[in-house]
Amino acid sequence: MRLRNFIVSTLLFCSFSTFQTKAAVIPGYELHFKIDGLKDSLCFLANYYGDKQYLKDSTKADGNGNIIFKGKEELPGGIYLFVFPNKTYFELLIDKNQHFSMECDMNNVVSSMKVKGSDDNILFYQYLNFIQNKSKEVEPLKSERIKITDQKQKPDSIDAKIKAIDEAVSSFKVNYAKDHPGNILSAIFRASQDPVVPEIPTFANGAKDSTFAFRYYKKHYFDTFDFTDERVLRSPVYNNKLSYYVKNLIIQIPDSIIPETDSLIKKAEGNKETYKYMIWFLTNTYETSNIMGMDEVFVHLVRNNYTKEKAYWVDAATLYKIQDRADVLEPILLGKKSKNLVLADTSGNYQSMYNLNGPYTILYFWDPDCGHCKKATPKVLAYYEKVKSKGVKVYAINSAVEEEKWKKYIIENKLDWTNVADLHTQNNFRHEFDISTTPQIFILDKDKKIIAKKIDEDTMEKILDNELEKKSK
Repeated sequence: MRLRNFIVSTLLFCSFSTFQTKAAVIPGYELHFKIDGLKDSLCFLANYYGDKQYLKDSTKADGNGNIIFKGKEELPGGIYLFVFPNKTYFELLIDKNQHFSMECDMNNVVSSMKVKGSDDNILFYQYLNFIQNKSKEVEPLKSERIKITDQKQKPDSIDAKIKAIDEAVSSFKVNYAKDHPGNILSAIFRASQDPVVPEIPTFANGAKDSTFAFRYYKKHYFDTFDFTDERVLRSPVYNNKLSYYVKNLIIQIPDSIIPETDSLIKKAEGNKETYKYMIWFLTNTYETSNIMGMDEVFVHLVRNNYTKEKAYWVDAATLYKIQDRADVLEPILLGKKSKNLVLADTSGNYQSMYNLNGPYTILYFWDPDCGHCKKATPKVLAYYEKVKSKGVKVYAINSAVEEEKWKKYIIENKLDWTNVADLHTQNNFRHEFDISTTPQIFILDKDKKIIAKKIDEDTMEKILDNELEKKSK
């Protein structure tokens, strides 16, 4: 197994440290290591959790490379990492038996590894040696294939050899899982297994079902995946499998995503740890998504899962912040009618955004001192000059409070749209429209429903051009 770079992360969300029911006769854990080539150095024990790695313990090796990690509480099952001072590491399995020893050469971990007292890790390193040997077999074949491809010769025989090696690895995993059904590595193998798509059926007219492969793959994607096995959660597999599904196998619109997220949560709720991670993963995914409109999924998840009864791991202050975030976003979801804005113009007269009659209204939140605004404003203005004859309106809200700068910028740049401001900070639009930075652009339809939000000027132009074109047909 090749050593890889490792960065010890700090926990970025509510603590996920819960321990399995004690099953070992001897309480706690005690892990002995002897590493040839290592001495007088601080080493770490870490574990996977989702897509990150977290520090669990640390201790110093003696002059002979002996290291002992021990604690009074059992470690939760999963794949753990012995981390060297240079941040490279090797992996080991932790499950029910947490009193064992491992010995290896620092520069040749896999082939030199000797394990005592842990059948899980004896089997694990047999597998790693198998994989290492298969990698040595396949690498020269891949290199040879590249050369043959360059010479435009048929690489069929080489492809057959590579396929045979791949099949041998797959068979090893399947047979391993059958022979060791309760083993942690078996659970990881099953979780990582992809469905094999059968031959695509043919319709009566002779045509192939073009969507069959996708539909079959999606339907059977989780057939061998145990959502409630938290040992798999402490491996790279759980997050990777889940992430691929939500990003690639679900149609990326809220109406399709929402029932899928509810189904995933239902599957994970049989275990507190996997349930907790599933909710965190989904809410974080859709709160931070760059795809416009995904905040609708976030709001749905918060409303249905972040309650005092369900989100038991979240303290009251954090729960309030999460719920408040949903409260802010819900009124400005796509399709919602925008709250009216009534702000003063440069003459001190109040202008209602609802009084702007037209097929579309651009809400432009800006600041004359904002560097990005100075680049965006001329583009918004140029586009407005092109489409104002079609009835498009601009309601431009100055988010700053320096009146003279605002008025001067309007005059110098000939901003001949509706210019308003809240110079005395009596309006709550910054919070209500989630305006933390400028510029921000919203597009409203004739009924003042939000059809786009928080977009740049180029996206604004594309969306409105498309909308105007549809109206002209």
